[in-house]
Amino acid sequence: MTRIGVVSFPGTLDDRDAARAVRLAGAEPVALWHKDADLRGVDAVVVPGGFSYGDYLRCGAIAATAPVMAEIVRGAGRGLPVLGICNGFQILCESHLLPGALIRNDHQKFVCRDQELRVENPGTAWTRGFSAGDLITIPLKNGEGNFQASPDELARLEGEGRVVFRYAGPNPNGSANGIAGVANDAENVVGLMPHPEHAAEAGFGPLAHDGAAAAHHGGTDGLRIFQSVLAQLAG
Repeated sequence: MTRIGVVSFPGTLDDRDAARAVRLAGAEPVALWHKDADLRGVDAVVVPGGFSYGDYLRCGAIAATAPVMAEIVRGAGRGLPVLGICNGFQILCESHLLPGALIRNDHQKFVCRDQELRVENPGTAWTRGFSAGDLITIPLKNGEGNFQASPDELARLEGEGRVVFRYAGPNPNGSANGIAGVANDAENVVGLMPHPEHAAEAGFGPLAHDGAAAAHHGGTDGLRIFQSVLAQLAG
């Protein structure tokens, strides 16, 4: 069975949800601790959301120096699929696995809501189960979800097709170009601000405004991200 590592740092709070999503997708979740010096032979890694090290200094800044991240950086360089969700996205940026930075929301408030996203790049390890232009709905919850990069870096991301997800409708946090997720140049590392692990089981995922199950898939749009990497690993 495919084994997907789920990393926990002091302050992580969505690791169990991520592990559950991995299990629902059909893989075995493997717990990885921030002090681990090896990845225990996993086939992919999820860096989940939360408030690693209390978000001191900057969100994700301390976690980026943890021993497990050194191993993840090395693994990513060899093609290991890595997904960073919310705080995990921040950690991947701080680790220089992804470009840009996540800063305070432009309205200076924490946002928590179901969020519609548009899939821009279905060619990554984590999105091959989608088509370009697909609309999905997964929960968003952040205070520092505002993705920013230099004008040159933004032009490069857009030009190379490395914007993976974009906010559909009003921009919830001021992210440049409405960017909700990006990939590295090899497309095995993806960072995503909203939380697919919270939309992994019918009846427990997002609801549309009319009370019906959201976005075509009964509230399980997020599960398809985890299923995508299993398809990628299966070749």
